[in-house]
Amino acid sequence: MQDLNLTLLQANLHWQKPAANRAMFADLIAEHATTTDLIVLPEMFTSGFTMEAEANSEATGGPTTTWLQQMATEHNVAVCGSLIVNEVINGKQHFYNRLLWAAADGSMRSYDKRHLFRMADEDQHYTAGTERLIIELNDWRICPLICYDLRFPVWSRGSNQFDLLLYVANWPAPRQSAWDTLLPARAVENLCYAAGVNRVGSDGNDVSYNGGSLIVDYLANVSRLDDKAGALQSTLDGSKLERYRDKFPAWKDADTFKITGTRS
Repeated sequence: MQDLNLTLLQANLHWQKPAANRAMFADLIAEHATTTDLIVLPEMFTSGFTMEAEANSEATGGPTTTWLQQMATEHNVAVCGSLIVNEVINGKQHFYNRLLWAAADGSMRSYDKRHLFRMADEDQHYTAGTERLIIELNDWRICPLICYDLRFPVWSRGSNQFDLLLYVANWPAPRQSAWDTLLPARAVENLCYAAGVNRVGSDGNDVSYNGGSLIVDYLANVSRLDDKAGALQSTLDGSKLERYRDKFPAWKDADTFKITGTRS
């Protein structure tokens, strides 16, 4: 495996102002694109973590989809992050916390957040996803997930299925210690790299965020960005990961299981 250059963009989001957020991230992407293979934006990066789904959503193929494609092709880099997307299915409108992945060639992939944060009533406003997504980039298998998904190790579990677990988040300051604990755990148990991008500042509900974006290797060695807006960049060593898996193939002893489309 070749190395993978990864960049996490930690920012103070403009509350429910998509155009302002796109403009902010366009400048940041242009600044960092020449030194990376993948740029990762936070959860709901166009709006902040809002339950006003209808007012802040856009249809599939809307302005942010077009913008992501433009960023990716213009800068020859993969770009991903989540936003609110609406779809009409069987005559009923659904809203999704959807991660969009724009490849450098302009192609698009998506993942809908599986675990909806009921403590903020996310499950009352959004429809949960049912399928994971694994994307290949420069020989790397990448599994992108969203915020609250981090707390559920079964959904994050892979038996040599991916090389990088990627979480986009709006993870509040009062639970920062859980973030700091769970991201290294996901890396160690899956014998992979794990990375999580968070936001900083306060949102329109006066929820505060301390950032703490992390890139963690399979031995729980951590690179961290603290409580300021900025970029966390790292080169992930593919050869070292392969050598470690050969030397310590714990994945071969993992329990087998099947994830169904619904939860009890």
